[in-house]
Amino acid sequence: MDESCRNCPAFCETRTQVVHGYGDVGADFLFVGERPTASADDVGVPFAAAPGSETAADRDESGTTLRRLLERLGLCDSTSPIDQPVLENAYLTHLTRCRDPDRTPTDEEVGNCEPFLNAEIRSINPHILIPVGERALAELGNEYTTIPADELALPDDHGRRIRGRGFELVPMIEPHEQSTEQTQAWLEAFVELMASDYRQTKGQRSR
Repeated sequence: MDESCRNCPAFCETRTQVVHGYGDVGADFLFVGERPTASADDVGVPFAAAPGSETAADRDESGTTLRRLLERLGLCDSTSPIDQPVLENAYLTHLTRCRDPDRTPTDEEVGNCEPFLNAEIRSINPHILIPVGERALAELGNEYTTIPADELALPDDHGRRIRGRGFELVPMIEPHEQSTEQTQAWLEAFVELMASDYRQTKGQRSR
């Protein structure tokens, strides 16, 4: 992975660093967000919080809500550092590797980063892709399912198992935007998935 990528000139002016994927390279579960949070841009780890994040808003924006979900699923060691989580059977990444604090990525910027994401997915070969947020669902749904893009949407598909081309998708509303009920519903659905024969679904094309 290129640590000095300059494919997106505008990002080169606003990022702190390039944030590539992080976690268990043999994972069954690969979580994909839209772009690095401010804290991820600071520490270089997707969804990780920066040491010293003290307000609820900081913790949520930095992705520690996702970390709490991973801890409850047994996919993250709760005693590991906040900025370097120890993950088991989970890998974290984004559609784009860099951050502009004032805007979301353009379609061109997402396209420029697509080879990095594709390389991670091919290398890790997960069974389940978890799009985190609407943009990730649209991009992964278009690439890995035969379902028309306008038929995939959050919150309707939150926690649903969507079978696609080589992978199964389980979308998630952005963690800091979830209600308590939505968080519990997603966790229950994912626990049920983890207890199932999800490894047998690879390659199925129907929903």
